[in-house]
Amino acid sequence: MGQKGAPLRWDRKMQQRLARGEAAALGELYDRFASLVHGLAHRVVGDERAADGITRDVFAHVWEHPDAYDPRQGPLRTWVAALTHRLAVQRLRATGTAALAEDGGGAAQAEELERTVRSASVAARADYIVQAMPAPLRAALELAYFQRRDYRQTATDLGVTEDEARRRLRLGLQLLATAHEAGSPGAPPGYGGAA
Repeated sequence: MGQKGAPLRWDRKMQQRLARGEAAALGELYDRFASLVHGLAHRVVGDERAADGITRDVFAHVWEHPDAYDPRQGPLRTWVAALTHRLAVQRLRATGTAALAEDGGGAAQAEELERTVRSASVAARADYIVQAMPAPLRAALELAYFQRRDYRQTATDLGVTEDEARRRLRLGLQLLATAHEAGSPGAPPGYGGAA
């Protein structure tokens, strides 16, 4: 089990510490995941103050319900990201629904709200995927898309073969494609879905 077991061991211990009510565990969890939570929340709702509130809500939920996390279902990081996404989408929908009610909005505005929620979900999931992917894949994508390098230039910059650069770019793009698939209508609920 080697390296793969280590993070899950940390996740289990963190859950146990939270269940015992160790405030230091919450502080450690906050230090590790606060920027992820805030970034995802901000990406979905597009508002700094709302993202701050969602960040507080996420950590309050983790503190109050540590047993809601099941280590057998995956890493704690993924669970926290999914919780953040769900709360951010709920906030976005609540805000949009309140605005529709205030404006006397109709079906067209409600559909526009749902499109906005789906778009924000896809963007947040893409951000999470890029941040979570292995550094070699992320570096290849950053060179190709932010610095507009082709695969040959990417290979040279990374000091790898052209075949390796193509493989990294292809795999990175395949991972990013899952963000769009998860946010499409009819996708199963869950992280990145329509919630």
